[in-house]
Amino acid sequence: MILDWIAQTPALLVGVLVVFVPGVLALWGVGLRGLPLLAAAPLFGTATVGFAALGAGLLGIPWSPLTWAIGAVLLVVIAWVIGRLLGNRLPRPAGSGSPRWLMPTALSIGIVIGAARLITFIADPEAISQTNDAVFHMNAVRFALETGNASALHISAVVGGTGFYPAAWHDIVTLIVLMSGASIPVAANMLTLLIGAVMWPLGIAWMTTEITASARIAAFAAVLSGALQTFPLLMFQWGVLFPNALSTALIPAGVAVVVAVRRWSQGGDRVRAIVRSLLLVLVVIGALLLAQPAALLPWAAISLIWLTFQVLRRRDGRSAAPAIVAVAVAWVALAGVWFVMSQGTSGSHWAPFRGKLQAALDVVLNGQVMIPFALGISALMLVGLVVAVRRASFRWLVVAWLAMSLLYVLAASVGNPLVRNVVLGAWYADPYRIAALAPIAVIPLAAIGLDAIVTAVARWTRRPQDSRAAAVVGLVAATLFMIAITVLRPVEMPRITEDSFFPGSTYDENGSEAYLDADERAMLESLDELVEEGVVVLGNPSTGSGFGYFLSGVDVYPRTWSPPTQPQWQVLANGLSDAAELPEVCDALDYFGSAEYVLDFGPGEVDPGRYVMPGMTGFEEHDGFEFVAEEGDVSLWRITACAP
Repeated sequence: MILDWIAQTPALLVGVLVVFVPGVLALWGVGLRGLPLLAAAPLFGTATVGFAALGAGLLGIPWSPLTWAIGAVLLVVIAWVIGRLLGNRLPRPAGSGSPRWLMPTALSIGIVIGAARLITFIADPEAISQTNDAVFHMNAVRFALETGNASALHISAVVGGTGFYPAAWHDIVTLIVLMSGASIPVAANMLTLLIGAVMWPLGIAWMTTEITASARIAAFAAVLSGALQTFPLLMFQWGVLFPNALSTALIPAGVAVVVAVRRWSQGGDRVRAIVRSLLLVLVVIGALLLAQPAALLPWAAISLIWLTFQVLRRRDGRSAAPAIVAVAVAWVALAGVWFVMSQGTSGSHWAPFRGKLQAALDVVLNGQVMIPFALGISALMLVGLVVAVRRASFRWLVVAWLAMSLLYVLAASVGNPLVRNVVLGAWYADPYRIAALAPIAVIPLAAIGLDAIVTAVARWTRRPQDSRAAAVVGLVAATLFMIAITVLRPVEMPRITEDSFFPGSTYDENGSEAYLDADERAMLESLDELVEEGVVVLGNPSTGSGFGYFLSGVDVYPRTWSPPTQPQWQVLANGLSDAAELPEVCDALDYFGSAEYVLDFGPGEVDPGRYVMPGMTGFEEHDGFEFVAEEGDVSLWRITACAP
């Protein structure tokens, strides 16, 4: 298995080129160095690819690697000009006397363990997520490639939509495909590795550094970054929520940008430092907006919690008054944005599924959405909470943890329509999406807890001044802990509506509940050789046929996992196989573009998210259909009943 992944190194390197290189070049010119430079680079890279695609779409320029490169060079040059105008480089984060090798070692461990966990779960680099939302995301990438337009204002047209849809994830995948020659599934899986195993540990490490001013605690956080199933793994299990995964992975670095403003503005030209910081904040906003706008809300809330504590800790009351007013205005503005964004979705799609005390226990023991309790990391988190409450500079992190926890408790246990549609509406009141926010606060707290334990042990052994030994002990302990939970802890996807777990990996096409099995995939991949160019092929999308467009380029309809709502579709779903006897079937076929072929992937299933369509199977027993091809138990038929 590992050799299959190594063979995809070119695609992975292209992903690094797109996500990291523009940001490293631009932010170096602005003054960042070291860990902040690497951790913030994906923010700039994501914003760059998103805005380049958006601009190309508006100007009618075909989307291509050259288009992206021109946009990236332009933005990098602008960043360097701004850096020259604003002067000196930004100061590095404060350290704590830890050895220089500590952070690179910790990040390497965190990246390797994170990658191992994702690779083990996905298994095959060509694997496709066997989930509903994967149908849209895979088809959207194919649509962007075929139309030459990856703009956030165009991508939803793949399913007949209009308006804005966050397309940064799709934009990056298209570039990986175009520049490496990789298939869409491989490109998507390489980006998954970058999101979950590289961007996330870097962001967590930088945010923890800014919070604690301790390289040692930040190193522990880097190693522990993948300790919770709720993120990053859950976003690649449930949904699949690729845009949410990208945006959530960017939040820690976005918070670090805000927290670092105070350090950057100390000494030197304060005005220039603040201007530079505000420009970096705009980069954060742009990246989150184009990745998944809902991420702006927790990022802004956490940032404002930190800012509120900074203002309230000021002792000079008279000079603090304007700052207090400004913070209050910022909170009101966030409330307004929160309301607007909640109204921009289709509202709550999920009902409560836990009691309030159960939900509270979930957040304390990190067992959200019925994931088995993470007792080890929760114990470290609880120690970290005690330390943070006792240390004034850390207390805001406790409030941030409470805020993220409250969102989950509301999603899991409160049925009030106002709460679900307004407070939680930006996430469709989906507890999975909201649960993924918890590690943003939990991991730094756990790292603080581990450091407190290591420090206590050092005092007990009467070696409190040996920081190198404490760093080694903590790093080894964190690494062994991560290896243990990676090997021993189950990571099946929980299904809250059924009080059960998805058996095995959601990427396993041979699993008992596979959405798209090997025979179906082989049939869909060969469609372009079996049908004429420009024809429409029908199928029950919840049987896996929805993947047909992305796998073949043939217009397989529908292109989503759920069926159309028009009454004409119901006629086909129930009676297509009787087309020779029912005239209304031919009228319905005309409505959907005079479809000439149909896939028989069986009648479907009655499980949640699946649909039974008796008219989409059994064609060999009816007149009006001509056999074309078969692969195992699945087949393709030409519809002749309505031919002129």
